[in-house]
Amino acid sequence: MDKKLVYSAGLYKHSDLTEQIIGAFYTVYSALGYGFLEKIYTKALMIELRQRGMKVDNESPINVYYLGQQVGEYYADLIVNDLVILEIKAVKNLVDEHEAQLLNYLKATPYEVGLLLNFGPKPETKRRSFDNTRKEWWVAQNKT
Repeated sequence: MDKKLVYSAGLYKHSDLTEQIIGAFYTVYSALGYGFLEKIYTKALMIELRQRGMKVDNESPINVYYLGQQVGEYYADLIVNDLVILEIKAVKNLVDEHEAQLLNYLKATPYEVGLLLNFGPKPETKRRSFDNTRKEWWVAQNKT
């Protein structure tokens, strides 16, 4: 008898939400295809996610600190339901630097789950997580 591995969305933190986001990503990709700038896809995805009843924040600031001093500020493309960071790309292929960017966003914020969504020639999705208990700044702030 052939055994099939069954994927359970419940295995990962916020997996039900990330599955819904990925579904919305493919809906937008199917409608728009490849070739637009990231900004177009970001706006279209924001509309699609809101149509599906999700709360979406656009270009939320992420402050970066070194030794307790702010050294920079980045902007997350989208944050969904105050739980998941979305980094939107429209490139030929995702590269390690794109994943590093998302991981750094996760490390610098209280968000633990992120999706890297590429509206390239072939749609690509990558899910990354970084638990708050591994973030020194978060642990320091939440000591009891």
